[in-house]
Amino acid sequence: MLKNYLKIAIRTLTRNKIFSVINIAGLSLGLTCCMLIVLYTKDEVSFDRFHKYKDRLYRINVTMTGPEGTSNISSTNAIHGPSFKQEIPEIKEIVRAQSNSFITKKGNELFSEKVLFADDNFFTVFSMPLLSGDPQTALADIHSVVVSEDVAEKYFGTKDAVGKIMEFKIGEKFEPFVVSGVAKKCPQNSSIQFESVISFKFQETNGWTDSEWLGFYMNTFVLLHENTNGQLVSAKLDNVFKSKSAEEISKIKDFNQKIHFYLQPFLDVHLDDKSGGLHNGLAHGSSPVYSYLLSGIAIFILLIACINFVNLTVARSLKRAKEIGVRKVVGSQRKQLVYQFLGESLLLSFLAFTLAILLTQIVLPTFNELANKQLALSYLLNIQLVSGYIILFLLTGLLAGFYPALVLSGFSPAQSLYNRTKLAQKNQLTKALVVFQFALSVCLVIGTIVIYSQFKYLMNKDLGYNAENLMSVNLGHGRYDRENQEVIKQELQQITGVGSAALFNGNYNETGAKIEKGDISFGYIGVDDDFLNTMKIPLVKGRNFSKSFASDPFQSIVVNEAFVKEAGWKDPVGKEVNFVWKNQKLRVIGVIRNYHFASLKNEIKPLVLTQDPDYGLRTIYVRLHGDNIPETVRQVESVFRKYVKLTPFEYKFEDETNEQRYQSEAKWKQMITLAAILSIFVSCIGLFGLATFSAESRRKEVGIRKVMGASVASIAALLSGEFIVLVLIAIALATPVAYYGANLWLRDFAYRETLSWWYFAIAAILAVLIAAVTVGYQSIKAAFMNPVQSLKTE
Repeated sequence: MLKNYLKIAIRTLTRNKIFSVINIAGLSLGLTCCMLIVLYTKDEVSFDRFHKYKDRLYRINVTMTGPEGTSNISSTNAIHGPSFKQEIPEIKEIVRAQSNSFITKKGNELFSEKVLFADDNFFTVFSMPLLSGDPQTALADIHSVVVSEDVAEKYFGTKDAVGKIMEFKIGEKFEPFVVSGVAKKCPQNSSIQFESVISFKFQETNGWTDSEWLGFYMNTFVLLHENTNGQLVSAKLDNVFKSKSAEEISKIKDFNQKIHFYLQPFLDVHLDDKSGGLHNGLAHGSSPVYSYLLSGIAIFILLIACINFVNLTVARSLKRAKEIGVRKVVGSQRKQLVYQFLGESLLLSFLAFTLAILLTQIVLPTFNELANKQLALSYLLNIQLVSGYIILFLLTGLLAGFYPALVLSGFSPAQSLYNRTKLAQKNQLTKALVVFQFALSVCLVIGTIVIYSQFKYLMNKDLGYNAENLMSVNLGHGRYDRENQEVIKQELQQITGVGSAALFNGNYNETGAKIEKGDISFGYIGVDDDFLNTMKIPLVKGRNFSKSFASDPFQSIVVNEAFVKEAGWKDPVGKEVNFVWKNQKLRVIGVIRNYHFASLKNEIKPLVLTQDPDYGLRTIYVRLHGDNIPETVRQVESVFRKYVKLTPFEYKFEDETNEQRYQSEAKWKQMITLAAILSIFVSCIGLFGLATFSAESRRKEVGIRKVMGASVASIAALLSGEFIVLVLIAIALATPVAYYGANLWLRDFAYRETLSWWYFAIAAILAVLIAAVTVGYQSIKAAFMNPVQSLKTE
C-alpha cells in the first residue's frame, strides 16, 4: 500500500512539473529562511552563556540626569569597583577592563595591537579558557601578558608561547613582557573579545589611572555571591557613591547632575543598544529588533509558502476529479485518499526540505557577511535543533496537505466523473491572504526604496568640509614636539601630489565651560593654522588662527555656528568662554561653518577649536590631488618613516571613514532588499495559485462567454481584473503602514531624506505589473481554451 501511495505521488509530481517546481521552490525558500534565522537567533541568544558564573555576573552602568536630559553610560572609573567591593559585602569580585592600542615589535617589523588591561582575576571570573598557563596567576606579574592563540602564531609561529618575550612600546622605548598564558580564540558568541591581556596593576603602577569619582572611561564587572539579589545590590551603589564622592562634588560650583549607578546583568549586554555602546574588551553588540524583524520575515515566508501550497493543491484538484471518482467507485475509502494526499504532501515537503538544506549551505556565506556573523550549518546539529527541524518538517507537510486532503477526498464520485465538481469561488480567506501577502511585499519594497534613498543621501550630503582625497595619518602615541611635527608637515607639502597638510589632536573630546547664560557642553579639538584650509571649512565670521598672533595658543579659540546658537550670541567675536577646569578664560576670534564631524544620525553639536600648546597633536591630515594617488601615498609614507621611527604607517581616507559609519545601514539595505524579493516571489506563488483556482472553476463560464462572442482580450481582462483589485487593496493598506514605518526608521537620523510620493508610486506600479504578469499567463491560457472542451459534460 505504501509503495503504491509513493508511486502515485511520484507520478503526480512528474506529470505536473510546473506545479511541482513552484510548490517545492516556495516551500524550500520558506524553510531556508527559517533555517538561517534559527541559526541567527540561536547565536544571538547563546551570547555569553558559556561563562560558569553567568547568572551572577553584572556590569556597572550609570545614568546621568541634568538640564540637557538623561544619558546612559556603560563606563566607570578605576576607583568605583574597589570601593563598591569594600563597602558592599554581597560583591564577591570586581574586574576592571580598559583597552588601549600599543606599538609592538617583531624583529624589525612594527605592528599596532589592541591590549586589554584587566584585573588579575579576569580569567577566574570569566570562563575564557587558556591553552597554557595558570588562570590564577597568569596576570599576577605586571610585566606578564596573556595572548590569544592567533597572536601567539603571529609573533612566535607556535601556540606554545609561554615564557617567550613580546615587546610593547611604553613611552619612547620598548619594554619586554613575558607571555604567561595562551588563551583560546574568543568564541564568536562572546561579548568579551581580546587579543592580548595585561594586568591592570601595570596602569596603576605607572600612574595611568584616574581616581576621581566623576570620571567614566572603563568597564567594571561585578561577580556577586550565590543567592544574592542584583537589584538589592544596585540600590546600595548610590549610597556608597554619595558618601565617597561628597567631598569631590562639593568643590564643583553649581553641580547640577544627578548620577545613578545600577547593575546590568552580563547576559543582557549583547542586546543592549541603550547604554552607550560596547568598548574596553566588549564587542559584537546587537539589537533585539534585528532578531524580531528577521524572525518575523522568516515565519511569514514559511507560513505563506504553506498557504500557497494549499491554494495550488486545491486549484489543481479539479484536474484530479475523475481520478478521485474512479477510486471511490472501485471501493477506495475516504481515509485511504486522505493518506494518499498527505503522503504526496510529505513527499513534496521532503524534497523542499532537502533543497532548503542545500540552499542554506549555499547562501550561508552571503548571509554571514550581511549579518556580520560566522554561522555554520553544523550549529544545527544538536539534539534540540534536529528534533525541532524534524517536527517542523512533519508540521509543514501535514499542515500544508491536511486541508487539500480533506477537500479532495470529499468529492462526490458522480459529480467528479461528470466534471461537475464545484469549489467555493468566493474564497474570502484565500483572497484575504493574497491581499496580506502583497501588502507586506509592498511595505518591504517601499522600505527598500527608502533605505536606498537615505543611504544615497548620507553618501552625497554636503558635510560642511571636503572629504574627497583627504587622508589622515596617525603619528603614533609618543611625545613628538611641535617643531618636529611642523618639519613633517612642511616636507609633506613639498610633495607634488599634496595640496596641503594640517595637524589635529586625533579625536573629538567632550568637555564643558561657562558662558554668560550658564554652562555649555561642546566638542573640544586641538588644531594648527592650516586645519581649516586643509579640511575646506569656511569661516563665517572673524578670523582663523595665525602665527602672526603669538597669543592665539594661550588666549584664543574658534567656535562653530552650533556653539554660537547654543550660547545665544548675536555677535560672537570677542566673547569670552570660561574654562573653569583649566582656570582659564579664552576669547572667541572666529566662527566656522557647521560641519559634520560625527555621523549624520546626530545633530551637529557645539565645537571649540583650540591651539592649546599642551594639547598633543597626534594626527596629520593630508589633502591629495586627484592624480596618481597610490604614488603620492608612497611618498607620504617615505616622509613618515623618515621622522617617525617607532610607529607603523597607518592611514585612512575620510570618505571611506564616513562610509564605514553607515555599515549597519548598508547591510540592512541588502537584507531588506533580499526580503522584499523573497516576499514578492512567495506572493506571486499565492497569486498564481488563486489565478489557477479561478481559471479552473470558471471554465464553463469562459466557454459560454466565448460562444456568445466575447474576445480573448475581454475574457483575459475579466479574469485578471479581480486580482488587480486585490493588489490595489493591498497597496491601499500597505501605504499608510509603510509611511509610518519609514518615518519611524528615519527618526534615527538627525539629517534625513524627505519621504516623496514617488517612493509609494514606484512600489504600487511594480506590484501591479508583477501581479499582471503573474495572473496573465493563466488568464490568457483560459481565454484561448476551446469552448467545446469547457462545455462538454462527459
